[in-house]
Amino acid sequence: MQLYYAPRTISVAVAIALEEAGLDYEAVKLDFAGGEQMKPAYLQINPKGRVPALAVDGGILTETGALLEFVAAKAPQAGLVPTDPVLAGRMREVMFYLASTMHVNHAHKMRGHRWADKETSWEDMAAKVAETMTASCDYVCANGLHGPFVLGEAFSLADAYLYVVCSWLEGDGVDVSAFPKIVAFREAMEARPSVQAVRAAGML
Repeated sequence: MQLYYAPRTISVAVAIALEEAGLDYEAVKLDFAGGEQMKPAYLQINPKGRVPALAVDGGILTETGALLEFVAAKAPQAGLVPTDPVLAGRMREVMFYLASTMHVNHAHKMRGHRWADKETSWEDMAAKVAETMTASCDYVCANGLHGPFVLGEAFSLADAYLYVVCSWLEGDGVDVSAFPKIVAFREAMEARPSVQAVRAAGML
């Protein structure tokens, strides 16, 4: 497998999951600053010009949630998705919230052109990021973190996803000290060999 990623982007969540699953993969770094993701060679891999993309037997997979689910299915022995359907639903509830809301809040800081043409609109969106990301932290602490990890004591796919999103908070203007549950969650994640491995590889 080949994982196409850019450092500090959500694609790193897939690398964490791959490490947790004990699966072999090659990490292929893209130069976002140089616009490599929008060049023809990569657009043939992912026409959206985004990361992550995962090359597997049978083709290319994209979208973070889909790749995380693929990794879990590929290595069921790793227990990355709970067998209890309610817990699995709670895990996915957090993942879908991150994809549909919190990641979008973050993207307004530097990706305003996706939603508006006027640069003044981009500035307005960027100015709102600290507020919306703080509100997302409130939601996650109240409804998403049920212990050291999303599901309590057990690690799941949602934790890889949430950890990378939470690595952006200071840059988004969030006072992380106001959220001790998130501080404790990040500390718990940073103690895991999977996170240590991707950090040592320069992904975070």
